[in-house]
Order: sequence, then structure tokens, then C-alpha cells
Amino acid sequence: MPPFKKILIANRGEIALRILRACEAMDIRTVAVHSTVDRNLKHVGMADESVCIGPAPANLSYLNVPAIIAAMEVTDAEAVHPGYGFLAENADFAERVEESGFTFIGPRAETIRLMGDKVSAINAMRQAGVPCVPGSNGPLNDDERRTLRLASEIGYPVLIKAAAGGGGRGMRVVHSPEDLIKAVALTRQEARSGFGDDTVYMEKYLTNPRHIEIQVLADSHGNAVHLGERDCSMQRRHQKVIEEAPAPGITPEERDRIGRICTDACRRIGYLGAGTFEFLYENGEFYFIEMNTRIQVEHPVTECVTGLDLIRAQIQVAAGQALPFTQKDVVLTGHAIECRINAEDPDKFIPQPGTVDAFHAPGGPGIRIDSHIYDGYRIPPNYDSMIGKLIAHAESREAAIARMRVALDEMVLRGVVTNTALHQRLLRDSGFLEGGTNIHYLEKLLKGNG
Repeated sequence: MPPFKKILIANRGEIALRILRACEAMDIRTVAVHSTVDRNLKHVGMADESVCIGPAPANLSYLNVPAIIAAMEVTDAEAVHPGYGFLAENADFAERVEESGFTFIGPRAETIRLMGDKVSAINAMRQAGVPCVPGSNGPLNDDERRTLRLASEIGYPVLIKAAAGGGGRGMRVVHSPEDLIKAVALTRQEARSGFGDDTVYMEKYLTNPRHIEIQVLADSHGNAVHLGERDCSMQRRHQKVIEEAPAPGITPEERDRIGRICTDACRRIGYLGAGTFEFLYENGEFYFIEMNTRIQVEHPVTECVTGLDLIRAQIQVAAGQALPFTQKDVVLTGHAIECRINAEDPDKFIPQPGTVDAFHAPGGPGIRIDSHIYDGYRIPPNYDSMIGKLIAHAESREAAIARMRVALDEMVLRGVVTNTALHQRLLRDSGFLEGGTNIHYLEKLLKGNG
């Protein structure tokens, strides 16, 4: 008996296709919602039903809450899976879904709100015993003397961050007292215009950190497990480019320690579903920065090394089922690497929408590609430029890198410009091959300072 009879997929692209495949494997009927320019998406044609919810702009379609609720009503869907992005971490949407009598496949609305505001999230994690970056422990007010004193106590450089920020936006590094007050004002202004909330806070700016994140799953019966860590340090402008699991150099003891801290925190805040604790890691210490209350883009590398289906688990726990495994059942096997394939210039990183004239997906042992594109597919200019994720899994990191090199060389994608050449370069870069690069490495490499 499937946990739900019918699920509406409130997303597009590769993640919508990934959710649809999981539903089909669980014998769950599917509803695909789409904008006018997305009627030819692969998952729309494969779904049992489809509903157009608006024109191309996301605010009129994929962010159109009334239209999505109405689509659930007319199709008799029981639950909605938001994927990532769009409404996935929108507490008001989750609340509307539940109030309308449907199930939101994700955490409860109050949990999304708690973890969505970085100030409240950090305070909650401090109370739960999760190590955090030294900081203001709350929002900055208009008292300039207090702000200067806090920065002096924390130690320069400091980072001014928007509480409602995300995706690398709403951040400013300050190296001296002379620049602090102006930086706070500018960040407030950006936060107000970009997020509708000018709350900002301060934390220590770590100079040589890695980005390490812990994947967790929790059910409504008090069970919580962690599925190991991912290294997402290869970033440009705070956007992840390559992810891998497990993280190079992290010991089993470190993994168990931080994983236990995260699962304890899940139980403390009543977390439900899949989530990711994101940390900066420096000198053997983990520092919490935020929690993503949704499935991650990079979830396939965790699936590869654990053999678990995270989307399936999300659906099961949302239906009230207990996790079908315990922490001792989670065993990491081998190494997995993911390259995000974007339709963008590999040097200037400008999106390059257009028509895919030819697409040949690579294959072979340990190769997985999550993509919604096909021959003749037109990539619209309205959404994110990511068109696929190429994943390689092998018995060791060296073997996974070797497989990824072959896969990148084998992949054929004509008609649009992609960032494949950047990945080919990085998979042969001495710093990446050594492992353990920090979050600033790629930026310096691209500027010729790597």
C-alpha cells in the first residue's frame, strides 16, 4: 500500500523528474504543474496528470501559491513535494497546504520559520548544543558603539549577514573598524530590497574554511539519523560547483561526533523529513551557519555512498511512517562526486539559454546523470541555468575522479554553451586532486591566483 495515492510535484526540471521517478517506483500517481514555457518538460509528459499554473515568470507560476493549491484541489492530490528552490522553504506555503487539508512533504511550517531566519536558527542551534561561529548572537541594532564593540570582541575580519538572506546574497566582509558601520548600513539596505527584511547580524569571518554539510532524516516518531557528510567547498560566488561524499580528510570519529550532535538537534526542535546542517570547518572544528529544510541539489552523492533513496524517505515520513532503518544501518561505501552542468559560459558564467541540438548522456559503471534535457529541448531564459547533474561513484575518491573525467569527456551536448569545460579543468587541477580545498579556492583559481 503506497503512503499516498497521488502527489503533486511543485517544481520543474531535473528535481521534478527525480521526484516523479520516485513516485512511480512507489506506485504513487503524479500531477505535474508547469508554466506556459515548460509544457514540453520531460516530467510533464510522463506524469499521470498536468496542470498549467501560469506564464513563464516564476512569481506568476511556480511561486503562485493559490494556483498550486487549486491544482491540488482539482486533481485530488493528497500531498505536494516542493523539491528545492521556489516554495520548498516557504513556511507560509507549507502552512497553506496543511490548512487546505493536504500534506506538505517537508518539515512543519514552524520549523521552516525557525530555521529560515538565520538569527533564530543560530540561537536554536546554540541551545541544542550545536557549535556555531562566534558572532553577535542576535541582530545588530542602531547602537554603533555596541556594533563596534562586538566586532572588536569577535575579532576582525567579521562578516555582516542578512538574517533572511541565502544563496550567497546579503553578505559583506569587513576588515577594519573604519569600514564597519558603512558595511552594516549597506547590507541592511540590500537585505531590505532583496528580502523585505533588513535584519542583519555579525559573525567571525573564517579565513580558510571548508564547507561541510551533514545530511539528516527524521520522522514523527522521534527517530533521527545522519547520512554522513558532503564537501561542497568548490564554490563560486557562494554557489556550489562540485560536491562530494564523504568529505576528504574527515575522520570517522569526527563524522560520528558532528552527526550525533545534528540528530540530537533534530529531536530537540521536532524536525521532520530531510534536512541539511551546513557548517564551516576549519582547524578540526565545525561551525554551524544554516540549515536547509529541504532536499538538496547534491543529494545524489549521499544516495550513492549510502544506497538509500532520500526522496522515497521524504515521502514515507511525510505520510507518518517511521524511518525503515536506524543509524547503525547507515554504512558509507566508496566515494561519489557530483558536477553541476549549467547552460552558461564557462569563463564569464553568463546563462546561455537555447535549443539542445544533440544530447548524449555518458554511461558505464558508477555513472548517474540527473537531467531533464533531450534532443530538441529548448532551455528557457526564465529560470536557473542548471540543466543536469553528473555523478560518479567508485570504491575510492581517485577512482571516482577517473570515472568522472571519462564521463565528462564522453558527454555530448550540442546547441548550447555549458560549463563542462570548467569541470574538465577542475577534475585535473592539482588542488582539487589533493582534496580539502577551502571555499575561496575556486575564486582564486579563476582569477589566476590558485
